[in-house]
Amino acid sequence: MQTIYLSPANITQPLFRYPLFKRKPIELLDKTVRWRKQADLVKLSFSARLRLEWMIFYETVGNHNAYTTAQHFSITPKTFYKWHKRFDNGKVRLLEEQSRRPDKTRQWEVTLVEESRIKQLRIDKIHYGKKKLKKLYFNTYNEVISTWKIERVIRKHNLYPNPIKQAKYRRKLKNQINKKRIQNLDMHNQLFFLLHIDTIVIYWGSIKRYILTACDHTGKLGYARMYKNKSSRSAQDFLYRLHYLIDTPLAHIQTDNGSEFSSEFEDAITQLNATHWFSRNHTPQDNAIIERFNQTLQDEWLNDSNFTSDIRKFNQALTVWLEEYNFIRPHQTLDYLTPIEYYLNTLQLNNNLLPMWSAANSRI
Repeated sequence: MQTIYLSPANITQPLFRYPLFKRKPIELLDKTVRWRKQADLVKLSFSARLRLEWMIFYETVGNHNAYTTAQHFSITPKTFYKWHKRFDNGKVRLLEEQSRRPDKTRQWEVTLVEESRIKQLRIDKIHYGKKKLKKLYFNTYNEVISTWKIERVIRKHNLYPNPIKQAKYRRKLKNQINKKRIQNLDMHNQLFFLLHIDTIVIYWGSIKRYILTACDHTGKLGYARMYKNKSSRSAQDFLYRLHYLIDTPLAHIQTDNGSEFSSEFEDAITQLNATHWFSRNHTPQDNAIIERFNQTLQDEWLNDSNFTSDIRKFNQALTVWLEEYNFIRPHQTLDYLTPIEYYLNTLQLNNNLLPMWSAANSRI
């Protein structure tokens, strides 16, 4: 047996038992500051940074109250809970939008033979629809095929008619709609022979309001009223009030091609035995009378801080200005007479005009 004796390890001891320079303790930044720094490093998108501000507000000002946070950012509590769970107290990257693509998608089920057959039939009959091609496929190859397979082949090979020709054809059909254009009207210098009607759109922050305006072509009498919606029902109500105001049969009405001047508005024109005339597309010169009235309304009254989103108060204040416009303000085109003076003095009319107020006080 061999005996081995080991000597103590030769370990050099440090010169100083305690280090002269102590390392300062690492101080962590506030977690909200860390989150923002992480957002800068990973280059979060704008929407993800906004969600990060939800979390910071929730941790600080919101005092861990999800409902207060949701109310502050105008979101639902359900939305906040979804993103807060995904955030998991610091996972900044997860605040980005994730793909909503389903895990299992529909796969291509068209065989090469079916694809070539459908492609050839579609090329030969480019204007045939899916159901017609399905019937034609069965008659030609004595096999049944689904319209979905036909649709997939058409999309894959972009087997559509010439888009430029189709667009020109659709525009041609749209222009062939039986609309009476104002340039075809035989004008007469008579009161209320032609009334111009238009719409002014007002943007005030997130609020949108519509002012329907009307002006007589000959006498320049003006009328206007604000509505919350730009619909044919609003235009119909405006036309009835205008007819009540002038208290005389309406002969011709001119508008642009806006959607509000259709449907129920057309029904009102038919009921009042009037004729509807349209301006040409992108031609404001056809409606110059009402465009000038709109400019006067905006320059002389609306731009002088007279706008309010309260429709009732706005229409009442607008009525006061309309009285000034029709009874006090001289008009250059009327040889500096007011519209009322032009009606009464020049044309020797009876004062049968009603005050510039709504048709029914209960419907303001």
